Amino acid sequence: MLTSRRTVYSRTEWISDATVHVLGVVLSLIAVPVLVTMTAILRPEVWPILGTSIYGATMIAMFLCSGLYNIIRAPEWCGTLKRMDHSAIYLKIAGTYTAFVMLSGAAEIALMLLLWIAAIAGVVLKVAAPNRFEWVGFTLYIAMGWIGVVAGWPLFATMTKPVLTLIVAGGLTYTLGTLFYLRHNMPFHRTIWHIFVVAGTAIFYAAVLTQVILTR
Repeated sequence: MLTSRRTVYSRTEWISDATVHVLGVVLSLIAVPVLVTMTAILRPEVWPILGTSIYGATMIAMFLCSGLYNIIRAPEWCGTLKRMDHSAIYLKIAGTYTAFVMLSGAAEIALMLLLWIAAIAGVVLKVAAPNRFEWVGFTLYIAMGWIGVVAGWPLFATMTKPVLTLIVAGGLTYTLGTLFYLRHNMPFHRTIWHIFVVAGTAIFYAAVLTQVILTR
């Protein structure tokens, strides 16, 4: 998960943020096997299982990389962990769309490939220049998340109202959270931002699980 440019935090802030990350990792490690198992039972085809597996792997990777970066206080590891943290977000966004495409059976392969190309480009940007072009990288996060509003209507047409409602709610939750992420001097802003990320991820997880159940 994205972290701010402020580098000095109180012990209470660090503990609160670490708690949120541990919660995110633990919940994802529980939720992903449930999702994949439900998919295997209700949608025992290759593509739905592969889609939810990719989504689950990217969700775990996002929480794990973010947790390592935000909890470990080792200057010699900071650069590497920051690259992993910021790169994992791109993969998580692409993984989420992958789940919906493969579950819906929609012919939106072009959209999925576009998102993975954008994700790879974002990873390359973060690995090669983690401290430069921050606004470019941040804009790419938001653009990838909302690209479906512009290009994903054929995919959305295959979804039920509950799934669409959850997707919109999840997107709004992430977007609202960025308002706290950008307030670098606000106490506990990093913890609040990560709470929004956990909440948004939970809502999208519910959307994916609902899609599995309603399209069986």
